[in-house]
Amino acid sequence: MSLSVRIIPCLDVDNGRVVKGINFKNLTDAGDPVEMAKIYNSEGADELTFLDISASSNQLPTTLEVVQKTAEQVFIPLTVGGGVRSVNDVDTLLRAGADKVSINTAAINRPQVIAEIAQRFGQQVLVLSVDAKRGNSKSGFEVTTHGGKVLANLDAIEWVKQACELGVGEILLNSMDADGTKAGFDLEMIKAVRAVTNVPLIASGGAGKLSDFEDALKAGANALLAASVFHFGSFKISDVKSYLSAKGYPMRTAVS
Repeated sequence: MSLSVRIIPCLDVDNGRVVKGINFKNLTDAGDPVEMAKIYNSEGADELTFLDISASSNQLPTTLEVVQKTAEQVFIPLTVGGGVRSVNDVDTLLRAGADKVSINTAAINRPQVIAEIAQRFGQQVLVLSVDAKRGNSKSGFEVTTHGGKVLANLDAIEWVKQACELGVGEILLNSMDADGTKAGFDLEMIKAVRAVTNVPLIASGGAGKLSDFEDALKAGANALLAASVFHFGSFKISDVKSYLSAKGYPMRTAVS
């Protein structure tokens, strides 16, 4: 039996508020993270991803408070990322109510932290967040940090292969070129990552119409993450699920 396709709203949080921009610029306030999490939970989201985009160490207390409040309100898996640097950070977030933890810059700086976290907590808790854009690397896709502003001098496809060997349980692949544009997911990038790993792949960046979600699944994604289209009411999670279900994809139905 096929696993259900997961639809995942993403809450990009800056100083305790959900924000959304285009290519990580011109950020607009989209609301209170705890209230939005409650709505998405009731609308049938399969998971929630919560990314602290300010992500400096002084944000951790803010993040923990929001994670705790969110975890009390939602009954679906919660992934938290932003500023995660160590096994201890993961332990703290899991105790606060996170089910999975997303790591990005710290893993680039010291890949061995992936193995340390996977060995301590199991691969299933660790999501590698890959912010990639078109570039001059071997595959044509480069890893970036700092919201797409800084090149990490890493080929995105090679990095995914290395990280999977070290023990990540899931890849969150965010196209920095497509982020917030509503012009569709980067299908070539999804196919390139799918070709080198069998771990679950979450596609992110560019959802604008219902058919975009199906296109990403055809390209090899297992789960679909979006922000703008949900935050600003282009359509509801149930609209995406109904569309994909009608196309024959297995979906988890909302429990009302």
